[in-house]
Amino acid sequence: MAAKLPAGSAVVYRHFGEAGAEARALRLRAVARARGLKLLIGQDVQLAARIGADGVHLPERLAHRAPAVKRAHPRWIVTSAAHSPAAAQVSRADAVVLSVAFPSNSASAGKALGPVRLARQVREAGRPAYALGGVNNKTARRLLDAGLIGLAAVDGFRT
Repeated sequence: MAAKLPAGSAVVYRHFGEAGAEARALRLRAVARARGLKLLIGQDVQLAARIGADGVHLPERLAHRAPAVKRAHPRWIVTSAAHSPAAAQVSRADAVVLSVAFPSNSASAGKALGPVRLARQVREAGRPAYALGGVNNKTARRLLDAGLIGLAAVDGFRT
């Protein structure tokens, strides 16, 4: 999938402790560099540092660590998940990933925000925001005026 993304895109590698995570992260880093992509490692600051990633993506429960990560790695991009307006507002990450934008097949997906509520959360977040959840070629068009800096997808790449 990463090999098909346009330059300037970012990939978040969430390994969830899988065996061979470092080897896969190194392969992704090579693809990212060759394609002009940014590679963020999900939650694992140590892995990100070891492989020379461009930053980390923190789950909502760890978003409070963003300032410390930025101090330790000032050139990194640090993003965090935000599944509520309060989480988006208190995050001190460079950007937040707001979800769930639209109905999603994800097991962790909550109630979809829709374009109007998502746009309100973007304004209230006070920092750059991406939309995640149910984002695909059809639904993305409905977010053009939401004030987002980008879109995030998992299943959306399969549709």
